[in-house]
Amino acid sequence: MEQQPNQPSPENIMKIGTGFWASKILLTAVNFKLFTMLAEKKMMKAKDVKDILELKCTDRNVYDFLDTLTVFGFLKREGILDTAIYSNTVDSDTFLDTNKPSYIGGILEMMNNRLYTFWGNLGEGLLTGLPQNETKRSEDFFGLIYQDPEKLKEFTGAMSGIQMGNFMAFAQKFDFTKYKTLIDVGGSAGLLSIMVAKHNPHMRCTSFDLPPVEPIASATIQQFGLADRVKVASGDFFTMPIPSADVVVMGNILHDWDEENKIALIRKAYDALPSDGAFVAIEGIIDDERKQNVFGMMMSLNMLIETGTGFDYTFADFNRWANIVGFKSTSIIPLAGPSSAAIAYK
Repeated sequence: MEQQPNQPSPENIMKIGTGFWASKILLTAVNFKLFTMLAEKKMMKAKDVKDILELKCTDRNVYDFLDTLTVFGFLKREGILDTAIYSNTVDSDTFLDTNKPSYIGGILEMMNNRLYTFWGNLGEGLLTGLPQNETKRSEDFFGLIYQDPEKLKEFTGAMSGIQMGNFMAFAQKFDFTKYKTLIDVGGSAGLLSIMVAKHNPHMRCTSFDLPPVEPIASATIQQFGLADRVKVASGDFFTMPIPSADVVVMGNILHDWDEENKIALIRKAYDALPSDGAFVAIEGIIDDERKQNVFGMMMSLNMLIETGTGFDYTFADFNRWANIVGFKSTSIIPLAGPSSAAIAYK
């Protein structure tokens, strides 16, 4: 029977309620490196996928797994069941093949290995206001990451994955004509500096992060052949001044902290800038009415899981903090998907 307009429907309730099913299917495929395998083989039968991945489930389970990925738009399929041949879509081939520099699966790997379990405790986080990650075992989350080379590699890959599209957009949308130098605070693998230098040949950029990150960033810079204009600097942006530059960028940094520390970091950026310099925060800036950017609000809840007191924010929040610090004006540039660059001019 056709549903009448304005009649209640459980469709959206069930779609969101079972959303973790869809998430885990994609995360598992990334964890299996399925898209990398398909990029190498070009196309494969379900039986070959099953054999290579050494899956012990039934053939029907494999068909269900691959066909669901097809319906979601991550795979293409010719034939059906035992005659089906699978291949990557353009998006999967571009962004989920680990052998391509455009790979963004690092954030998905971290979601599968860490965040999927921690988000099961969202209710406890809301009840207690406490982080739900490694700190529940009295361990320092950031300390653990920077002490363990494998965890650090996974974390920097995750940060690169979630921001790559934004960095590319920022490098092309922001007007760099009156600037010569940029420093990316908490620069991780150095991708923002690399993208800015790649698209703006007059710019000299520095990726600034803790000492253990330096080898990862240096290797990435060498990979892109930009060592003549992109450098790495090591230090702690909380305990030492930010090195001077015409443009200071923080990508997914401010949202880690409470309001007091956010303002303190913005003030440090202000002090590092010359007159007419620009401070840029690249994050999932929430719309002022808090009605549209659901990703930004979910990321803010993720900061509860990870830090307890961090949160994502609106452009109105950013304006208020920039005004407190002393910046003379602000603007915002939409980037990729739900992210934006909030800019404060000294």
